[in-house]
Amino acid sequence: MIIFVRMKRTITTFAILISWVGCAFTQEQSYTPDPYPGIAERLEEWRDLKFGMLVHWGPYSQWGIVESWSICPEDLSWATGGRKKEFADLPYFEYLARYEGLKKTFNPVRFDPEKWAKAAKNAGMKYLVFTTKHHDGFTMWDSKYTDYKVTDEECPFHANPNRNIAKEVFNAFRKEGLWVGAYFSKPDWHTQYYWWDKFPPTDRNPSYSIQKHPDQWNKFMEFTHGQIDELVSDMGKMDILWLDGGWVRPKTKEEVLAGLTEEYEGSRYARNDQSQDIDMPGLVKKIRAKQPALIVVDRAVPGPFQDYLTPEQHIPETGLPYPWETCMTMGGSWTYTPNDRFKSLEDLIWKLADIVSKGGNLLLGVGPDGNGEFVPEAYARLAEMGKWLEINGEAIYGTRMNPETYHEGENIRFTQSKDGKTHYVLVRGFPQDGMLRLEKLQPAAGATIRLLGQKNKLKWKPDNGAAVIRLGEKPVGNDSNVFVLKVEA
Repeated sequence: MIIFVRMKRTITTFAILISWVGCAFTQEQSYTPDPYPGIAERLEEWRDLKFGMLVHWGPYSQWGIVESWSICPEDLSWATGGRKKEFADLPYFEYLARYEGLKKTFNPVRFDPEKWAKAAKNAGMKYLVFTTKHHDGFTMWDSKYTDYKVTDEECPFHANPNRNIAKEVFNAFRKEGLWVGAYFSKPDWHTQYYWWDKFPPTDRNPSYSIQKHPDQWNKFMEFTHGQIDELVSDMGKMDILWLDGGWVRPKTKEEVLAGLTEEYEGSRYARNDQSQDIDMPGLVKKIRAKQPALIVVDRAVPGPFQDYLTPEQHIPETGLPYPWETCMTMGGSWTYTPNDRFKSLEDLIWKLADIVSKGGNLLLGVGPDGNGEFVPEAYARLAEMGKWLEINGEAIYGTRMNPETYHEGENIRFTQSKDGKTHYVLVRGFPQDGMLRLEKLQPAAGATIRLLGQKNKLKWKPDNGAAVIRLGEKPVGNDSNVFVLKVEA
């Protein structure tokens, strides 16, 4: 079957050499394969990993508030509404001064990257994405391009042996065998090259006209390229560069003239009719000269530098024909917030099953507190997921979307081995009568079926084009309420 993926300027054709029965791609998608040598193969390796950790952390974690957005001068629920309550009514620049003053009290003495890395590995995670810099511009490594950083003398943590936080984190996770990725915000609300104090900021965009002040924008491009070069030069082998802030991108002439707006949660983004071109082709050429296998994810910017797509807090309704990853929080926030409510084990496992069945990866967000610790419930949930994956991981890792269908109803998902010889049936909720009927997966005659975690073969029989499987009694010790059948021809 031929799938056409419509782009703004081009149409990319995907030839899918399989027959689709129940998995139609009904949504128009934008994806351009990266032409750089070896990246397609590298993405296939990344697709095998399936499960990763995303860590948002910075001085804002001392207050237990949203990352960066409380200093954005837009009237948005997660911006002005995300301020620390004691300072919620302060005039904007007074609040900004207090927020940036968090640098002078940031001293996470319980920061233990080895503990994080072991928890991630035991959870069954295979890769990490860590916030080296969010939109507020605070740098979690020893950057020579700014003094708004964790290693500056005004930050009390600068005297700690682990002060170069990002480097320590990457080293710890590599030691445990995980891939490492650097989250990096393209917009920077601290540098004069983006929010120039000659003009007050009015939204998330540059506070000045790029067209009127091209020299200032060129300085911002040099600043951005310089910081990213530090990440790929000084941090060891990097696997992923995860760029956020998709509004920093070139605009078409039509977009600039139209002054396009976007909608989110009933509010409108501020007018953004400037082309914020940071020369991604030149940047990628430079960093791949040092890290040839680096996966680059220029989020929400259609084109060849978005190696995989990243729906946020959302799972697509259908399977997708290109590399993708849902980034989602374990609780209600990307960052540490007091008394956060975490998703249940069953919910997290089923989200992982749903995402993998549709061909994606899950990047699960966990936020340390101001002292550098995950809360106990986060550690517990990670350990619980790891126990489930110890038994059922073969239905997740290295699998691909079933070419016949990814699902049957609300509570059954399918995955399969790459060679298509082994199929997995992920079931949420054990049938009360111990019998499972599958309409969309008909095992071949003589196929063997087992529940993962058990040795006994299950009895089954064909029935009018379906398969009826006798599961027997509900297995004990599965707190997730998600069970996996392995079907081998």
